[in-house]
Amino acid sequence: MPIPESQLDTWSHQGSITQSSNTYNSIKSVLEASTTPYSGKNFKVFLQGSYGNDTNIYAESDVDIIIRLDDCFFSDLDSLPEEEKAAYKQAFSDAVYTHADFKRDVLSVLTGQYGSAVKAGDKAIAIDASGSRRKADVIVATQFRRYFKFRSSSDSEYAEGICFFNAVGERIANYPKQHSANLTTKHQASAKWLKPMARVFKNMRSRMVDDGLIEAGIAPSYYLEGLLYNVPNEKLTSSYQDCVVNILNWYRQEAKKVDLVCANEQYYLLRDGSNTCWPQAHCDAFVEAAVKLWNEW
Repeated sequence: MPIPESQLDTWSHQGSITQSSNTYNSIKSVLEASTTPYSGKNFKVFLQGSYGNDTNIYAESDVDIIIRLDDCFFSDLDSLPEEEKAAYKQAFSDAVYTHADFKRDVLSVLTGQYGSAVKAGDKAIAIDASGSRRKADVIVATQFRRYFKFRSSSDSEYAEGICFFNAVGERIANYPKQHSANLTTKHQASAKWLKPMARVFKNMRSRMVDDGLIEAGIAPSYYLEGLLYNVPNEKLTSSYQDCVVNILNWYRQEAKKVDLVCANEQYYLLRDGSNTCWPQAHCDAFVEAAVKLWNEW
């Protein structure tokens, strides 16, 4: 039998807002304090992830925070012809205060404030939950530019994102502001079904992990949001039950999987061997498990 509409409605509700907001604002104040070693630098602190996109569920407690240094940046020049690559290299010189310096200083600031609750992980600096403070992940990043044209520093075109490095030095670039803005645009265009359905699918994922239908970690929220971003608006209609059925049937029967894009529209959604894409086998496993959950409820 199908999952009842009442259960899907419960799953569609947003998780904690006040506690997450308080956590973000308190950490943001620490990062932006005038006493930090980088206080004279040009940087921004902002949200990414489920709480920042209004798609968080009760089971998701982390607050994802970006602190991005804008005094230096990394670039992707792959789309430029050779003469424009040469023009770029003539226009810019290496930064004096680097991403490594910035990350060191941010870590020292957070450790000074939160002590042993702070742990440097593979990609982010984690701050453990304590009292009313939720767990937070702080990504220390620099600006990232994906260039499409470069004739001079005043005559160029690029997509602006963030980049950071994991523990083994691999560069990871992403576009959280585009992701968030595009989700909001899609949400409005789909008669405001998108974000509740993202929460429904995340809760379905949690249930499927608990029931042993999928392994934990194969369906990150970022990719689930990307999958729903590709669903035609006319499939999001009428009821939560209709939406779930339409989405699953669309993916299995109609979707051109090779053409699906991430919500930021900078990367394809389904590709193997890329740290910015979802392996299709993982997406397929999620969808088939969701069908099983639906049919055997």
